[in-house]
Amino acid sequence: MKISLNWLKTLVNFKSSPQELADALTMAGLEVDSIDYPFEYLKKITTGKIEKITPHPNADKLRICMVDTGEEKKLQIVCGAPNVYEGMIGPVALPGTELPGGIKLKKSKIRGEHSFGMLCSAKELAISDDAAGIMDLPQDTKPGTSLLKTLELDDTVLEIDLTPNRADCLSLIGIAREVAAIEGEKIIYPKADKYKDSSNTDKIKSIISVQVEDKELCPKYCTRFIENVTPEPSPWWIQKRLLCSGFRPVNNIVDITNLVMMETGQPLHAFDYDELTNASIIVKRADSKEEFTALDSKTRVLGSDMLMICDSEKKVGIAGVMGGENSEISDKTKNVLLESAYFFPPSVRKTAKKLSLATDASHRFERGVDSGSVVFALNRAAELIEETAQGKTIEGFIDTQETPFKEIIINLDINACNKRIGTNISKKQIINYLESVGFTILSQEKGSIEVKVPGFRVDVE
Repeated sequence: MKISLNWLKTLVNFKSSPQELADALTMAGLEVDSIDYPFEYLKKITTGKIEKITPHPNADKLRICMVDTGEEKKLQIVCGAPNVYEGMIGPVALPGTELPGGIKLKKSKIRGEHSFGMLCSAKELAISDDAAGIMDLPQDTKPGTSLLKTLELDDTVLEIDLTPNRADCLSLIGIAREVAAIEGEKIIYPKADKYKDSSNTDKIKSIISVQVEDKELCPKYCTRFIENVTPEPSPWWIQKRLLCSGFRPVNNIVDITNLVMMETGQPLHAFDYDELTNASIIVKRADSKEEFTALDSKTRVLGSDMLMICDSEKKVGIAGVMGGENSEISDKTKNVLLESAYFFPPSVRKTAKKLSLATDASHRFERGVDSGSVVFALNRAAELIEETAQGKTIEGFIDTQETPFKEIIINLDINACNKRIGTNISKKQIINYLESVGFTILSQEKGSIEVKVPGFRVDVE
């Protein structure tokens, strides 16, 4: 799992260097495989302002740009991108620069005209898949500034190799909890307090019908409805966090589901509401040998033991694994149905394995997500979608849970604990250690402590 230290610092104030933090986390049982600087190569890419554009005398689709890169002499760069304009500020790779993919630039002649560099698209810089034109940087960008600094991608990323029993650390909050305990700090939780509404109100039930046929495999399924959204590129602060976490930005709706999953460990899915037949969701098992085309555009054969998300006519998602191509968010999406659920871990594990379809969502669901974060993550995502996609969240949400989750209560024997791990830790110290990572002390006797395990490790009744 990739952890952006710039992002982590928004959740916990730590003073350790990257190496010190990596060593401390490793000693705490979270092995850090590497310390990376994923966008360090952008330090060699500069920024330039296009002062003048003239037609190329020997090619209709090429233009000659005179570019100010902060030096006294302007650079002549031949460019074929359709979006360049006078006054535009974009990334400039100078001769001698090596681009992602191993391409090394040099001075060249293009159709008889000298070109002393290259104006770059986001795809050429391995920042996104957008190859439609040159990156259009903010107008207040000073020519000659390192692109790494301009894009604020000067980040350190820890690659953590988590063991299957540490599902609680498949999130920034989980890692922040460990760091807070190490550093003696407090966690600053993301905000999700805008909505104080109730579940299963008449208003939300009139918008979407949700029926769970297999409550054993899906004990909790929650949805919110957000209308009149505008899908577009996410704000840069969201894109930065995702890029440094190994995700490719898609649009503000999809990006927010990934952002909140990384924050909380709770996978989410956004459906195009208008693609759902009869405004309905039915959670049930697939028919044997039924075919389904997922978001990766591949068609797979399902089994009768696989849990699916359906509408009244068709399958729209593989529960806990991947959504369907037939209800994905697109540029035309106007209304969003946001899903947050708890799926039975063994079911997700078997489905992902049989379909050879391992995803970030299945990786978390099959290890067990925090049941207490299902609604929190739903509300957090809805709030961010409202902020970034100009949508309006309708009051109320669907929650199908009938039987409360069972919280795990442990009676910890102080002497037995010390004997097993070969220590002589006092009860007060043990209480401090437990509280630092989120355990709740319910009661204490002379030689024992009754504690409640944080919500990320719960069992279904």
